[in-house]
Amino acid sequence: MTSQRLVIAIDGPAGSGKSTTAKEVARRLGLGYLDTGAMYRAVTLAVLDSGVAHDDPDAVARVTRDADVAISLDPDDFWVRVGGRDVTGEIRGARVTENASLVSTNPDCRADLVRRQRALMDAAPRGVVAEGRDITTVVYPDADLRVLLTASPEVRLARRRGDVGASVSAEQLRTQVLARDAADSKLVEFQTAADGVRLLDTTDLTLDDVVATIIDLAQEGRP
Repeated sequence: MTSQRLVIAIDGPAGSGKSTTAKEVARRLGLGYLDTGAMYRAVTLAVLDSGVAHDDPDAVARVTRDADVAISLDPDDFWVRVGGRDVTGEIRGARVTENASLVSTNPDCRADLVRRQRALMDAAPRGVVAEGRDITTVVYPDADLRVLLTASPEVRLARRRGDVGASVSAEQLRTQVLARDAADSKLVEFQTAADGVRLLDTTDLTLDDVVATIIDLAQEGRP
């Protein structure tokens, strides 16, 4: 638990452990938790349900701007809603996963979501632990602590397997992760820490190890 407002930003590729880590750090410090990737997925679902042409970036951006997305900042009661409908589980499905690039590669969509994410982070009274791609550089470069998590490819795939279970084959999972990496590499340098960002290789670390390290880093120099 911390008495001062604190903002922690955690970045990293799929399977690096950023979501699980961010949620647990938020829980232990009594802070809000923001899953920015869930916001991208929610907007992707809105785009898919809208029926607009996937090859019309202006239409996709328009749906993004109009999308009524609400997201919980409670690490113990996380939910996502689109138009008042709970889509927490639906946004993790293959339909959204396979089409996420409709939003994530659209500059206008990204700009709108970055604005929303900054507003949510600024409004968190005690502070927030936010995780997602480019959170440490584009979304919130002024965070009190910025961390880039990495892990070996084998460990990343194993962790993703634990996340999705048997719903996706090993080959499909590998294809998804590699495709996500390829798409992200066109937008951000997601595996190299920018100036001022702490690099933490989680390959041989347990969740408790990673969480404890981040909490220690966050408390450095604080009363």
